[in-house]
Amino acid sequence: MTIRVLIADDQELVRTGFQMILDAQPDMEVVATAADGAQAVEQARRLRPDVCLLDIRMPRLDGLEATKILAGPGVPDPMRVVIVTTFDLDEYVYGALRSGATGFLLKDSGPTLLIEAIRAAAAGDALVSPSVTVRLLEHLARPPAGRSRPPAEPLTERELDVVRLVARGRTNQEVAAELFVSLSTVKTHLGSIQAKLGARNRVEIAAWAWESGVVS
Repeated sequence: MTIRVLIADDQELVRTGFQMILDAQPDMEVVATAADGAQAVEQARRLRPDVCLLDIRMPRLDGLEATKILAGPGVPDPMRVVIVTTFDLDEYVYGALRSGATGFLLKDSGPTLLIEAIRAAAAGDALVSPSVTVRLLEHLARPPAGRSRPPAEPLTERELDVVRLVARGRTNQEVAAELFVSLSTVKTHLGSIQAKLGARNRVEIAAWAWESGVVS
């Protein structure tokens, strides 16, 4: 299956570079590029790409607002959005955790992580760059413990172990290795955690973990 991607960034050099990387993949095709958020939303609605790769800072409509429109709570048929950011400049990314984004990537992460993030999003999973998770969420998520909503049902100790690792950017394979369990067991725990937290993906699990003080 070919993953159809939309790239939105106000810098032509970035759009061109990302497109060259993605079009070189046998399972990816860039179906559109946009120089601002409004154009990205229009093209995304018209073309329904599998993954939208959005910059944060764009004219007319920024990446956070575009994400809310395309993938936010209440959107009937949400799209899969991967946010691209620069840590030193974009201290708005924490808000995107609740806006529906399924991945976060630093612009200097390199081609491998870019490709992995898009494949993860297309598969319904999420790739959160460890440096984004640890540096950005820790920097931005400093509310008093207990501010976040309580789970519908208490998490088990093993589920909390999984939550802590997810919040630090570990992949399913890494979680399985660190906890000495199978990959299918990790996926089962994640399904249970999402149901208890009302989270749509692992990004929202990570947000809950930082907000609630489960990780610090």
